[in-house]
Amino acid sequence: MACVAALSWGFLIEPGRLVVRYEELPLPRWPRPLSGMKVAFLSDLHVGAPFWGVEQLSTLVERTNAEQPELILLGGDYLVGSEPGGTRVPPDAIAERLGALHAPLGVVAVLGNHDWDDGDVRRAFERRGIRVLEDEALRLQRAHQEFWIVGLADQITQRSEPRKAASKVPKSSPYLLLVHEPDIFESFGRLGLAPALTLAGHTHGGQVWLPLVGRAVVPSEFGRRYAYGHVVENGRNLFVTSGVGTSILPVRFLVPPEITILTLR
Repeated sequence: MACVAALSWGFLIEPGRLVVRYEELPLPRWPRPLSGMKVAFLSDLHVGAPFWGVEQLSTLVERTNAEQPELILLGGDYLVGSEPGGTRVPPDAIAERLGALHAPLGVVAVLGNHDWDDGDVRRAFERRGIRVLEDEALRLQRAHQEFWIVGLADQITQRSEPRKAASKVPKSSPYLLLVHEPDIFESFGRLGLAPALTLAGHTHGGQVWLPLVGRAVVPSEFGRRYAYGHVVENGRNLFVTSGVGTSILPVRFLVPPEITILTLR
């Protein structure tokens, strides 16, 4: 009976149980005038997967806007993969809903491994006012203090040029690095990258967490090292969200879909 209950929860309930997660992150490279900035981070929507269609996307947008973030960041994988029960949703339909996201500093996105080969995604997003970065940098300002968002192209396809992207930021300026896959975090020393914070998705937090086992499957060459949450290594900060949708199988267990609200200190 316990097994049946767990399977029912994982396949029928938790994938649609959207939660809001709040985190305060102390960041040594984040300047005082920017302290307290509230950022909403959404990733891995996989719109068209079971439990996450266009109607649920509208709910996601409403709940995100209700948090009144100053900046909204989108971490990629907006399109559904080849999982059972999935239905492809056109990028225009996704962009129409996401275009209702609102934040004073804007909505900024990168593409994921499910998005990069569909040129319609970037075009659709930018028509709706969402800035998409592919090895590009965007200058923003808050309280008379400039900062930058650096967004990388997809790394799985080896299209990304991190050094080139980061070189667009003045050396004295703080920046946030927005990526889809977190694995690049391990290479920061070699690549000469020093963001105040790196934000990533892709792993879905393993999608399933089992007692005595932990996160079942993490799509990373580093295993569970960058699976989920706030990671600090060698003075560098990474945050990985569990995302919203599902991939491979429409299941989540003890890893609910989330809207992440980060307060940067």
